[in-house]
Amino acid sequence: MASSERWAAFHHRDFRLVWGGNLISILGTQMQLTAINWQIYELLAGVDRSIRVFGRTIPLNVEALGLGGVGLARVIPIMIFAVIGGNLADVMNRRRLLLWTNGAAALFAAVLAFLSLTGRITVPVVYLLTSATAAAAAFSSPAFQSLIPNLVPESDLTNAISLNTLVRQIAAITGPALGGLLLGFAGAGAVYAVNALSFAAIIVALAQLQYRGGRAERSAGLGVQAILEGWRFVRGNRIIWSTMLLDFMATFFSSARTMLPLIAGQILQVGPQGYGLLSTAEAVGSLITGFVLSLRRDIYKQGAVLLISVAFYGLFSALFGLSTLFVLSYLCYMGIGASDTVSMVIRQTIRQVITPDRLRGRMTGINQIFFMGGPQLGEIEAGLVASALGAPFAIVSGGLATLLFTGIIAWRYPRLRNYTHDTMLADQAKQNGA
Repeated sequence: MASSERWAAFHHRDFRLVWGGNLISILGTQMQLTAINWQIYELLAGVDRSIRVFGRTIPLNVEALGLGGVGLARVIPIMIFAVIGGNLADVMNRRRLLLWTNGAAALFAAVLAFLSLTGRITVPVVYLLTSATAAAAAFSSPAFQSLIPNLVPESDLTNAISLNTLVRQIAAITGPALGGLLLGFAGAGAVYAVNALSFAAIIVALAQLQYRGGRAERSAGLGVQAILEGWRFVRGNRIIWSTMLLDFMATFFSSARTMLPLIAGQILQVGPQGYGLLSTAEAVGSLITGFVLSLRRDIYKQGAVLLISVAFYGLFSALFGLSTLFVLSYLCYMGIGASDTVSMVIRQTIRQVITPDRLRGRMTGINQIFFMGGPQLGEIEAGLVASALGAPFAIVSGGLATLLFTGIIAWRYPRLRNYTHDTMLADQAKQNGA
C-alpha cells in the first residue's frame, strides 16, 4: 500500500487543521482529568465515614466514593444533554456550535484554576464544574464527530477516523504524564490553567476552516420528533445497536481508570508521579495499536475482531486488578488500551459509514450516552464496590463480567458476529436496487 493511501486524510487542509488543534486541546483535557481525580483524592484523604447494616458498622473508603462521585458528576449532564446536542448538530452550523462549546469549556477550566490557585476549591465545586464541562462536551462531541465526514471524501473516511482515534491516544499518553508532573510540582490549579489555554488551539483551527459548516439536511427539525427519528434509526439497525450495547456493557464493568489513584497510592505505593506514569499505560497501548491500524486499509472480519478485542479488554482488566507489581500493572493497562482501540476504530467506522449525514449528529448523540455513560456509571459502580470490598475486587469482578456479557452479545446478535464491510455494502446495494 502506498504511503499516500495510508495517510490520505492528511492531504486535506481542513482535516489537518482540526487534527492538530484537537491534539493540543485533548492534551489539556487529559491533564485536567488526571488533576481532578488526584485533587478529589487529596481533599478527601483522612475523612472517615461508616454505615450500619443489620446492626453491623461497615467502614467506607471515602476516597473511593469521592472518585466515584466524579463519574456521577460527568454522567448526569451527558444523559440529559447528549441527544439534544446530537439534534443540534444535525440542524445547526456544526462549526459554529463547536466554537461556542469549546469556548465554554475553556471558561470552566479557567474558573477551576482560579479557585484552586486561591485556595477556595472544595469537593462540591469540583463536582459542579466537572458537570458543567461534561455538559459542554455533550453538545460538542456529536458536532465534532459529525463534522469529520464533511472534511474528507468518503474514500478517506476510514483513514480519517483511524487518525482521529490516534490523536486521542497521543494526547492520552502525554497528558496524564505531564499532568502528573505539573500536579506534583505546581498543584492542580496550574494544570487547570494550562487546560484553559489549550482550547485556543481548536478554536483557532475551527475559525480557519475553509469548510464553513453549512447546516445538514433537515428532516424533522429541532425537537422531540427529530430526536425520536434518530432513536428509531439506531434501534432499528441491529448492527449499530449491538455495537452500542457492547460498548456500554464493557465500559460499565471494566472501569479501572477511576480506581487508578487508589491503585497507585495504596496498592503500588508510587505517589502522584507514579500515578501519572501509570495513567499513560492505556494510551501507550492505544497509540501503538492505533498507529498500526492507521497503516492498514481495512480490518477483515470486523464483527469477529470486535468481539475478540472486547473480550481481551475484560481479560486485561481482570489481570490488572490482580497485579501488585508496577511493571505488570503497566503492561496489563497497556493491553486494556490496545484492545479498546481496535474495537473503537471498528465501531466508529461502522456507524459513520452506515448512518446518513442528516442523522449523524443524532446517532452520535445517542451513542454518546452509551460511549460516555457506560464508563461514567461504571465509575460509580466501581467506587461503591471498592468502598466496601476494595479496589482490586472491583476491577477483577468487572473484568470477568465484561467477558460474560461479551459472550452474551455474541450469541444474541449473530449479525454482529458475522459482520464484514463487504456484506454490509452488498446488503445496501440490494436494498437500493429493490
